[in-house]
Amino acid sequence: MKANSLIRSGALILALALAPHPTSASNLGGAPKGDEGGAVFTMDNAAAANRILAYHRTPDGALEPFGSFVTGGRGTGAGLGNQGGLALSENGRWLFACNAGSDDVTVFLVTPRGLVRTDQIGARGRRPISLALHGNLLFVLNAGGQVGDQDGLAGFLLLAGKLHPLAHSVHALSADNTGPAQIGFSPDGHILVVTEKNTGVIDTFTVDNDGSIDEVKHFASAGQTPFGFAFRRQELIVTEAFGGARDASAASSYDLQRDGDLAVISPSVPTTESSACWAVVSGSGRFAYTANTGSGSISGFSIAMDGRLGLLTPGGVTGATGPDSSPADLAMSGDSRFLYSRNGDGTISAFRVNPDGSLTSRPGVTGISAGGSGLVAK
Repeated sequence: MKANSLIRSGALILALALAPHPTSASNLGGAPKGDEGGAVFTMDNAAAANRILAYHRTPDGALEPFGSFVTGGRGTGAGLGNQGGLALSENGRWLFACNAGSDDVTVFLVTPRGLVRTDQIGARGRRPISLALHGNLLFVLNAGGQVGDQDGLAGFLLLAGKLHPLAHSVHALSADNTGPAQIGFSPDGHILVVTEKNTGVIDTFTVDNDGSIDEVKHFASAGQTPFGFAFRRQELIVTEAFGGARDASAASSYDLQRDGDLAVISPSVPTTESSACWAVVSGSGRFAYTANTGSGSISGFSIAMDGRLGLLTPGGVTGATGPDSSPADLAMSGDSRFLYSRNGDGTISAFRVNPDGSLTSRPGVTGISAGGSGLVAK
């Protein structure tokens, strides 16, 4: 185990050392120290040629278009029913994208002048839809059951901007066609979590330091249609879409134990909204937010010290993205001051996160693909 830990940390150090370092400030997250600007990324998921759309985030949270960057792969042209189609490294230097239409994954180096593609590799399965990143380990969630194959996950090692398949890191889900939504690492990198919409199951996979998968466990979700999730330390916050039933969606919190067991803390706390699908947790760990696709709204929750959830706003609407907007992805800036929602109507909504967890609307973005997927921010 100690040797494997050295391999992981050494590979990450080498990868970062070989990457070119920015030499000047720029509009893509390269602002000088003290400037609170950053960047936001989404992808258009176009069937002909998938592209990343990049935006500069100004200090007041507004978004300015920066450019688009071809992944080299193809999307599907329609929503993927997922969370995590894009992943951004903790230091903001590496961006990873699912190409669901061509069954591969693209790696970009994030530079002040834009994105530099460094690799494109097969996903080791069909229909990649979600990515989990911890250190230099990347896992891909493949929804192959949607195209007559099999749902599963597969692991890679990032080394100097290239992804290398890992042995003993490919595994099936609880069934061939589970309607998977998201894959994600626990904060300590020891457990992978996967949500299955069709089966109502939450999977946990224990991961060794070298990326090998050990024990696999399956748990019944506290509520129907588990979808997106986010972590507050070892506490897991999961949205529940309840099959899209009107005003029936909810969120649950769980204690994720080191052996991969899940213990329910707050079962199915109602949003009072429809189709809560995406989730994000503030950096302070005090607040969680869900995007309610069927209601054009965002619901905020307080998170107690013991992980219990409480709805922030009577009626469940902490932020509104607009009628028929169909919010479909959430991302929070690295400083947790701003929250962004990619919407199914081709817009991105922006909000300032206030100290009490309430949201104040900021100028957003229009004119993006309605069939896009993924949203990350720094």
